Amino acid sequence: MQTITPASARRGSIPRWVRRFSGPVLLVLIWHVASVSGVLPGEILAGPATVISSAVKLFATGELQEAMWISLRRALSGLAIGGTIGVTLAVVAGLFRLGEDLIDAPMQMLRTVPNVALIPLLIIWFGIGETPKVALIALGTAFPLYLNVYAGIRNVDSTLIEAGRTLGLSRLAMIRHVILPGALPNALVGLRYALGIAWLALVFGEQINATAGIGYLMANAREFFQTDVIVVCLAVYALLGLAVDFMVRTLEKVFLAWRPAFNGT
Repeated sequence: MQTITPASARRGSIPRWVRRFSGPVLLVLIWHVASVSGVLPGEILAGPATVISSAVKLFATGELQEAMWISLRRALSGLAIGGTIGVTLAVVAGLFRLGEDLIDAPMQMLRTVPNVALIPLLIIWFGIGETPKVALIALGTAFPLYLNVYAGIRNVDSTLIEAGRTLGLSRLAMIRHVILPGALPNALVGLRYALGIAWLALVFGEQINATAGIGYLMANAREFFQTDVIVVCLAVYALLGLAVDFMVRTLEKVFLAWRPAFNGT
């Protein structure tokens, strides 16, 4: 039997992981050349060598690991609270018309309010400790999950609903076996959006009188014009975001294995 190889697989001789890393490597190379040649002065932005040296020093003292853990804990705590609220409200509004009438309009109104504008109120309500930081992240992550889960439930194919009724599925079985699996792709998209917003909210939240975390390191570095430490902190934010996004992509592959999808050419 002759094996048929897709044209797209025959065309690319370079491994995909090499192509994916080539962009960031090229960007760092340009940055290094600009720093060494003096086009990009160190006072404006430290070069890659200086940034790596600063990262090694912070790692050796343990400051970087501690800050990463604290920031990650804040982000995941806010995501857990906001995600639970957003998904719960979306399920109620998506499944029941009464829930939609009571929930959807207030959620649509609240989501247009910039989260950053709520920082003064959060400080008045919760003080300047951990609570306003986590609350800001929770507010930012609740809305994308609500919108996507709600849309996923309401966009389930009506023919699947009719098929379930024809098979005699109860209301609970219909929700469990038809509606919620049909809404899962939208829910995972909403989770990815929520994770992105969680990191943005974390950056703002850690400016609220933070005494630990990546934002605290950045604030101290800003006071002393340490652009190398600032870049290290930005890189940590980016790497943590990529790591969590990779986890969501893995969940998509596991839970959506039943759904064939276009993977590019």
